[in-house]
Formats: sequence, C-alpha cells, structure tokens
Amino acid sequence: MTAASLDAPARPTPRRRAGRSTTLTPGSSLALGISIVWFSLLVLIPLTAVVVSASDRGWSGYWQTITNPQTMAAVRLTVGQSVLVTLVNIVVGTVIAWVLVRDRFFGKRLLDVIIDIPFALPTIVAGLVLLGLYGPNSPLDLHWAYTRNAVTLALAFVTLPFVVRTVQPVLEELDHDVEEAAASLGASRGTIFRRVILPSLVPAITAGAALSFARAIAEYGSLVLLSGNKPFHTEVVSVRVLTHIENGSGASAAAVASLMLLVAFVVIVLLDIIQRRVSSRA
Repeated sequence: MTAASLDAPARPTPRRRAGRSTTLTPGSSLALGISIVWFSLLVLIPLTAVVVSASDRGWSGYWQTITNPQTMAAVRLTVGQSVLVTLVNIVVGTVIAWVLVRDRFFGKRLLDVIIDIPFALPTIVAGLVLLGLYGPNSPLDLHWAYTRNAVTLALAFVTLPFVVRTVQPVLEELDHDVEEAAASLGASRGTIFRRVILPSLVPAITAGAALSFARAIAEYGSLVLLSGNKPFHTEVVSVRVLTHIENGSGASAAAVASLMLLVAFVVIVLLDIIQRRVSSRA
C-alpha cells in the first residue's frame, strides 16, 4: 500500500435515499388506486354492510341467531361436508392433474375440456343433472337425493376443477432433470414424489383447497333440487340464509352470513400459513 493511497480520502459509502419506501411509478400508483377503489366497491363495502346489518339486533340477538339449533345444524352440515369434499379434491384433483400432465392416452384432450364443465354449467342445471342420475328414478339405482350423500355429491361436482387447475400448471413447469438426478442416486419413485415433487405442489394444492372450500360453503343452486333442504338433516347455510330473508329478517340472515364469513376467513388463513411454511422449507 503506497503513501498516496493512505493519504487519499475515504470514499463515502453509498446510502439509500431517505424516504424511498416504495417503488411505485406514477402509472403504478394510479393503477393501485383504481384497484383499491374497485376492490372496495365489490368486496370491502358489501362485507362491511353485512357486518353492520348483523349487529342491528345487538349482541344478544346476534348470539341467539347463530346458536339457534337449526342454524347450528346447518352450519355443521355445511362446514363438515365442505371439509370432506375439500380433502377428497386434494387427493383426486392432484391425481387428475398428474394424469393430464404426465400421461398420454386416447381422449386426453376431451377429458381436459370436461374438467371445466362445472365452471361453466349453471349450478341449478347441475342439480337437475344430478337429480336425474341419483334421484328417485335413478338409472344407476343410487337413490341419494334428499340425503346427506346428495350434499356431498353436489359439493364435489361444483368444486372438482379447482385443485386440478391450480396443480396442473405447476406440474407442467417442474424440471424433470431434478427427478432424473434423484433417480440416478437411487431414490425410489415414491421418495422422488414425496421429497422432490410434492413440496413444489403444496402451495398450488393449498390454493386450490382454499378455493374449493370457499366455493363449497357458499353453494346453493345445485342443492336446491338435490338435497331437499330438510331442517336438521340436509339444510345448508345458504338455504338457511334465504329462509331468514324470505321471513323478512335481514338482520338474522346477515348474522348467519357473517358467521360463515368468519369460518371462511379462518380456513383461508390457516391454509395460507401452511403454504408459507412449506414454501419456506422447500
């Protein structure tokens, strides 16, 4: 090190500009503002209105409404069947996505199109179709209409595509070189799926599960014809809300709706936590 270098003044360390806490450009700021306004009009304001309406009768009236035995029976049926259907979709939806991506067979493109039918088909039409197959004159000799099996069947039908369509693009983007490297090191197919493939699929699976559960607890159209809406037996929450509205009790309907909103929020947050933890470990 020379004397000139010792006498040279030290260069100041570059610092970030104070107050530079955002990277939004003017155009991005405008887009963000429009997005927030649109989101508020469609989601935040209506949800706030539901919560405010639910409090019209006070806390005692709210508690009396949501703890009503008929309401609690509808909540247990709706949430229980939605959880069951979501678990089934996690397994079956992942399997279907795997087959569509990794296998070749006759009719593959047709199956890929049919998967989206529950998205496009009006739910009341879905109920009519299912009633024809599983109703009193069932050609399959499966008389499930107006039973709890009908609720499970209807929810499974309308939620089938969610896990498939969230997992499928992730499978298509997976790098096969990693799987081949694991196989060359002696890993079995089960180990490769469990240690290499599954961690990459978990975020997509949890996202599809959240969508599936949220769709299931809100289902109405396909259940109107198929379940029979029997109180304490096949009545779901959406029908219970409609009953309150038809009886002129908007506050009671809002109270039940707010309870389901809370359930959906808790489930979605739990699935998001699981997704983040798995992603951080991957």
